[in-house]
Amino acid sequence: MSPSAAGIPQVESFFDPVTNTVSYVVIDPQSRRCALVDSVLDYDAASGHTSYAGAQKLVDFVRAQNLTVDWLLETHVHADHLSAAPWLQEQVGGKLAIGDHIRTVQHPFGKVFNAGTDFARDGSQFDHLFHDGDRYQVGELQASALHTPGHTPACMSHLIGDALFVGDTLFMPDYGTARCDFPGGDARTLYRSIRKLLTLPDETRVFLCHDYLPEGRDRFCWQTTIGEQRRHNIHVHEGISEAQFVAMREERDATLGMPRLILPSVQVNMRAGHLPPPEDNGVQYMKIPLNRL
Repeated sequence: MSPSAAGIPQVESFFDPVTNTVSYVVIDPQSRRCALVDSVLDYDAASGHTSYAGAQKLVDFVRAQNLTVDWLLETHVHADHLSAAPWLQEQVGGKLAIGDHIRTVQHPFGKVFNAGTDFARDGSQFDHLFHDGDRYQVGELQASALHTPGHTPACMSHLIGDALFVGDTLFMPDYGTARCDFPGGDARTLYRSIRKLLTLPDETRVFLCHDYLPEGRDRFCWQTTIGEQRRHNIHVHEGISEAQFVAMREERDATLGMPRLILPSVQVNMRAGHLPPPEDNGVQYMKIPLNRL
């Protein structure tokens, strides 16, 4: 049986050490079609300069392997890095997609950034909006979109063959779970989303959007399994009740500062990775709203 018929994609990872983000190329070995997941635009906050050095690595890989891109998937509106999806789409094609609850993120943050009436709050910046349970294909691989809110209201996990891409819903078992204190986030909701994922077969491969080195580990990791998460995740392993998780998560979140790139990240990612439009002098600006978050 071929790998694609067996539902086993080839997964290539690209780690960005500046933002601790992992981007993926998910390949159907039979058709040589693929999806790109959670790309990164290089952004230097001090100078305001952007570049595509990291994203170019994905382009080079796609071209070297003679792949056809079906999808550019965003698991959610990231608050810790800027998406390079529009530039990647110009280079290699594919449909840019996110979960349909993007609207619930665009509305409040459109107000935070005073984006004006020109900023659509209906998700139309994306080519496709996934609904919970939607089925689609990457080449011949069967895939499904799973709404997993909690970290943000718009988080979507993607099951492609035997590979699950969870965004920020889960981290490595020795690091735990994502924060829930962003607008629209909720610890109780995250617990229930994770429990839904943990009903998948133990052998399901789990690919994470980030890794941060916990005490006692000196090597970055971003692949695990549902079984490992169920047995060993320090926040949500078997036996941890919803009430225990919520108490832990809310107490922990109260001690966390805002991500370093949250303001530039959200105002770009809510636009599907497009930079803010130029002002009348032809210059693009990032807004820094004061005392709002």
